[in-house]
Amino acid sequence: RVPVVDVQSDNLAELWPSMVLALRSATFVAVDTVSRGGGGGGGAGRGRSRGATDGSENTYLCQIYNLTLLCTEDYVVEPQSVQFLVQHGFDFNKQYSQGIPYHKGNDKGNESQSLSVRTLFLELIRAKKPLILHNGLIDLVFLYQCFYAHLPENLGTFTADLSEMFPAGIYDTKYASEFETRFVASYLEYAYKKCKRENCKLRDSSGQHLIVEFCNYPANMARYIDYRYCSLEEESHSAGEGNKVPVCEKFSAYGWCPKGVKCPQSHNIDLIIDEDDKLWEKRKKRKHKWKHRKNMKVPANAFQQESSGEKMEQAQNGEEGPPRKQSCYEPGAATELAEIAPNGEGKPLEEISMDMETETEAAGAAGKEKETHGPPSQGGTHRAGFDAFMTGYIMAYVWMLKQGKKPDAAAGPWLPDCHNKLYLSGKSVPLQIVKSLFSKSSKAHSEKIKLAWDSA
Repeated sequence: RVPVVDVQSDNLAELWPSMVLALRSATFVAVDTVSRGGGGGGGAGRGRSRGATDGSENTYLCQIYNLTLLCTEDYVVEPQSVQFLVQHGFDFNKQYSQGIPYHKGNDKGNESQSLSVRTLFLELIRAKKPLILHNGLIDLVFLYQCFYAHLPENLGTFTADLSEMFPAGIYDTKYASEFETRFVASYLEYAYKKCKRENCKLRDSSGQHLIVEFCNYPANMARYIDYRYCSLEEESHSAGEGNKVPVCEKFSAYGWCPKGVKCPQSHNIDLIIDEDDKLWEKRKKRKHKWKHRKNMKVPANAFQQESSGEKMEQAQNGEEGPPRKQSCYEPGAATELAEIAPNGEGKPLEEISMDMETETEAAGAAGKEKETHGPPSQGGTHRAGFDAFMTGYIMAYVWMLKQGKKPDAAAGPWLPDCHNKLYLSGKSVPLQIVKSLFSKSSKAHSEKIKLAWDSA
């Protein structure tokens, strides 16, 4: 069971010291945001390396917080979005009665010493820890706009600001899932369960594997701790196989289905991974067969036909990009990001933010590409805090694979291959979080970052 500590207005002061300590002592901090119109919710998962007792193990002590937030400014809520959120268990009464208030844009007066989400965000910056997100561009826009300052006018300035705000680096697990582990799908729950499965195989074979531990909380905290079950396979997995319910191809590819809970096909992640693994094994056998024929010097025309098929498969599934499922379309919410050039050209940042929020809310995606929030009977309902935990788990697993038995954090960036690279839908290259020679930091950021260090 994964304990998610629910932070709201009536216990913020009580939990404040533990959250700040978690940020300051973390190995990395994983964050996920779920925007609900002008309201909001956020979760921060914190991973701290405990120092394994065995050189073949990587042990993390995780603390997960889910912050229920409430925007103090006027905002518009679409009925379709509200209906979607209610169907998936979101409690609007709780948000409006106990949500932690926040306002967007620049500070209003001296807020640097108050117990607020804005101050907590400053603590995150002061901690100088690697920041982990999943499909993180819109998360970063949300965090910056809601808890830091007004958005810069263009993307280049925005990335320049981010590079100074998070000097230890920003890491995107969607990018890592596609271009490092090369999963055939990269939405959050798929990547998490895939990593967990592979990690269990490593454990069972006595190989180097990831170990996750959680705090033992006192009894007086039980009233605001939500325990989330994260068994290796869903209970509906065997039932789904027995009934032979076909997998929804759209959900299988992107973790998103326009029919939502009304879809008659399966959204079961375990069943989806099973089918993908079987297909991958078939492709491996076909490739092995092709190589065998090549070595046996088959007739030229037969070899040419096989070679053509092999090249097509390489183009589709893997030599230069991540393996991909070919049968589905991208959700409309994701196509906006495809218009953003990796060098920061394209739409103004404010326009990107507004367009994405409108389109994804209309699709029930709650502020970002809707990947993980399936119906309870088909993959569970996840809150921002648990999504942050899954994000952190993926990155810890990827880091373990990359570092092997010789971790050397002092040699350079924490995970060089993914350092400051944000996934862009429809692009073969990521968005680089750098301060280029042609971009300057924004005035609002320069003033705010100075305040952060002066009041530290």
